[in-house]
Amino acid sequence: MLKKTKAVTFGEIMLRLAPEGYLRFSQAEKFGASFGGGEANVAVSLANFGVGAAFVTKLPDNDIGQSAINSLRRFGVDTGKIIRGGSRVGIYYLEKGASQRASKVIYDRAGSSIALASPEDFDWDSIFGDETGWFHFTGITPALGGNLPGICEAACKAAKAKNITVSCDLNYRKNLWTREKAREVMGNLMPYVDLCIANEEDAGDVFGIKADDTNITGGKLSREGYKSVARQLKERFNFKWVAITLRGSVSASDNNWAGMLYDCHSGDYYFSKNYAVHIVDRVGGGDSFGAGLIYSMLTGKSPQSALEFAVAASCLKHTIEGDFNLVSVKEAEALSGGDGSGRVQR
Repeated sequence: MLKKTKAVTFGEIMLRLAPEGYLRFSQAEKFGASFGGGEANVAVSLANFGVGAAFVTKLPDNDIGQSAINSLRRFGVDTGKIIRGGSRVGIYYLEKGASQRASKVIYDRAGSSIALASPEDFDWDSIFGDETGWFHFTGITPALGGNLPGICEAACKAAKAKNITVSCDLNYRKNLWTREKAREVMGNLMPYVDLCIANEEDAGDVFGIKADDTNITGGKLSREGYKSVARQLKERFNFKWVAITLRGSVSASDNNWAGMLYDCHSGDYYFSKNYAVHIVDRVGGGDSFGAGLIYSMLTGKSPQSALEFAVAASCLKHTIEGDFNLVSVKEAEALSGGDGSGRVQR
């Protein structure tokens, strides 16, 4: 087990507005409001697992900014390092898909407080206290532009100076930047990263590294192809670990869900069991996988156990409304141990 057990995540938390149930945007007469965002989702998961988790961002000093903070505090996330300033909270609209109709996301986050943040807003030496053992960010944050690529690099440099493990979920978003810009910016950040997390498309979109004999839209995934992807990522950036989520899309409502973990030092590959998931809400599925891995590595689980826990936790997230994964360690361990019956617990 690592002696430093606190984790810090950095990114944007957004207001999520979604029609009821599976209504389309054009049908909606009201929208449900909640909060979420990649790194915030990871912080909530870690706090639910009992890890000391702090989330860092910049939010406006108004009631909506405070509501975003309150949404994190209720789950035990440390919000003491959040900077107040700017004028708005980013928004995303979610239309949940069903069967053969895909989900749809529309962003309204231009000019948000974090997007306009300056390097002087964040004193990383102070943010990373003596107990911090892990720092996590995603490719979404530098994709917001402005000073954020440089701010992310400054955070990574400060983390490495303090011997803090750094993880990054590539999380390519085509609505935020081009593949060319993503490759340039993320390529500069990857040398600081110990654990790289990707899905079945990210490595190809960002770095042009694709899995052979794989058809994502057809639900066909190749183990050998993803071994090659992980190996190429390690060779290019010298990661310690590469983790890849393996989503076989049957439809918007049903997916096969599994994961792979590559130990770059030993050269060993680990694959999880596969789950046939009937989806309630898939947003945050990758974030819950990343949080499961971080928790497992902080608490000293073996590579296979770490992967199984992460996949089980993220499997359960697909059954929970909202961005946040409100799953306990006990629930994730029960599923990873083989109890997927769904029987009533009493």
